[in-house]
Amino acid sequence: MTEPPRIAPGGREEIGWVNAAIVRVIGLAAGGKPPHVFTTLARNRRLFRRWLWFAGGLMPGGKLPRKDTELVILGVAHLTDNAYEWGHHERLGARAGLSADEIERVRQGPAAPGWSPRQRLLLAAVGECHSEGRIGDATWAGLAAELDEPRLIELCLLIGHYEMLAMTLSSLRVQPEAPGERLGR
Repeated sequence: MTEPPRIAPGGREEIGWVNAAIVRVIGLAAGGKPPHVFTTLARNRRLFRRWLWFAGGLMPGGKLPRKDTELVILGVAHLTDNAYEWGHHERLGARAGLSADEIERVRQGPAAPGWSPRQRLLLAAVGECHSEGRIGDATWAGLAAELDEPRLIELCLLIGHYEMLAMTLSSLRVQPEAPGERLGR
């Protein structure tokens, strides 16, 4: 049985007119209702808009290829055991070009056969940040051969942001959307 949310998604009264309009547009753009992650976080009205600006700069507005971004986010979702993040980014990852096999292989980690050298490095970076709080020297050297400095910075922020978001979603007990509410049905 799923535990109830600690903070329920808010409606227009709880999140305000501006945030209600923002989350409605996000839901319409994704082909569904406003996602619970947004309607919950929007209950902190001012912080929500600032967070959304930052989060949007990483995904979808980052410089990393979208397929790389989704691979990294799925890696974080797996390591943090965050079903909400995994569910959303499983669909977004497929849209970005990750195959069903690649998405499932994320659960096996960077050592699983079938990854390209770049994908292996990205998943290793996720694992190292998750367990050690930083990317190790060998992984960094490999990534530095693949990515320029702005993308290396973005990668670190992307991993950290989705770790933070997973912790927040888990702490607030944000519930997955019902099948008819899902993004990208």
